[in-house]
Amino acid sequence: QIKESATLTRDVLEQHFSDLKGTLKKLLDERLMSLLQEVDVIEQESIKPLDECQKLIEHGVSTADDLLREGESAVDGDVGTQNEKLCNFTKKALHIQLDSLPEVPSLVDVPCLSAQLDDCLLTILKNQIFRHGTVASRPPVQLEEFVEKPGGILVRWCKVDDDFIPQDYRLQYRKSTASHFEDVYVGSETEFIVLHIDPNVDYQFRVCARGDGRQEWSPWSVPQIGRTTLVPHEWTTGLEGYSLSSRRNIALRNDSQSCGVLYSKAPTYFCGQTLTFRQTVGQPDRRDSLGVCVEQRNGYDSLQRDKAVCISTNGAVFVNGKEMTNQLPAVTSGSTVTFDMEVVQLGPCSNEGGNFKLRVTISSNNREVVFDWVLDQCCGSLYFGCSFSYPGWKVLVF
Repeated sequence: QIKESATLTRDVLEQHFSDLKGTLKKLLDERLMSLLQEVDVIEQESIKPLDECQKLIEHGVSTADDLLREGESAVDGDVGTQNEKLCNFTKKALHIQLDSLPEVPSLVDVPCLSAQLDDCLLTILKNQIFRHGTVASRPPVQLEEFVEKPGGILVRWCKVDDDFIPQDYRLQYRKSTASHFEDVYVGSETEFIVLHIDPNVDYQFRVCARGDGRQEWSPWSVPQIGRTTLVPHEWTTGLEGYSLSSRRNIALRNDSQSCGVLYSKAPTYFCGQTLTFRQTVGQPDRRDSLGVCVEQRNGYDSLQRDKAVCISTNGAVFVNGKEMTNQLPAVTSGSTVTFDMEVVQLGPCSNEGGNFKLRVTISSNNREVVFDWVLDQCCGSLYFGCSFSYPGWKVLVF
């Protein structure tokens, strides 16, 4: 592990700094080209009027030179032609303004290009480069525990560096046959239930963290293998009043007038586990129910019946069809309702029954009720179910 991680770290560092060199050279080349273009533009715009001024002056000098030669020729000519040449010379000289010159800008008004290059850039870059990157011998967080869930895995992690102050965690996973990890959770919690896990298949997990006030993520934890042997919870298909998701773990109460209890496909809830419902709310009704039962029974419109425990959407708790004195808060959108059960008494059969007792804990909106559920038969596994009178209710079970 040490040699493998050291080799991987060297490769990552070399690739990262190689990329930085290429990017830095590209940025410097782009900045140089931009500055050179500025020099070209200033040079062209500033020299154009001076070129035009120079052309006018050269033209005036050339004209004066031609006139001077013409005057010398008139003076040196024959007496017969001298008067005519002098007359022509005089006329031409009167039409040419030899004393007129274009305005020449003063020397201080003429641009003088220079480059201002601040050496502090090297100091800034030097300080940033010397602080860039770190090498850690151990990641600040590590995976701690995997708990099997029906069709999922509860992943827990913990901080192992006392000096590290985490702001966020990032959990990734991949199937054993996949080549790339994918994000499954980013947040401040130290545990997360990963759903849509195929039973009896290995999944690899890793976690990292982001320090308080920092943007970059820490090194990844040592990858670990997790799996679940529990089949996922599924709702029964075919009930007219409910539409199901493709994985059949989400049920939506549709507009159908049909009433009835939607049960699980199989008795997949076992004592010692936590059964969780998360819902989007619709219009409540006192006959609504979320809960577990010993057996499927058709012909009922609620789990408020014998051999079942449930919570109504208004928070009332029912045990074998009887409402308890204790009541939980009303079910709200996005909240979770959980059921936990453990066997507290398992005795021989008797004429009076009541030989099987389960300790039930129902939690909702940070409150819970605990009671004993007495049954006349041993139950290794239980069905779960729901019933809603009005459309709009949506329930995810896990």
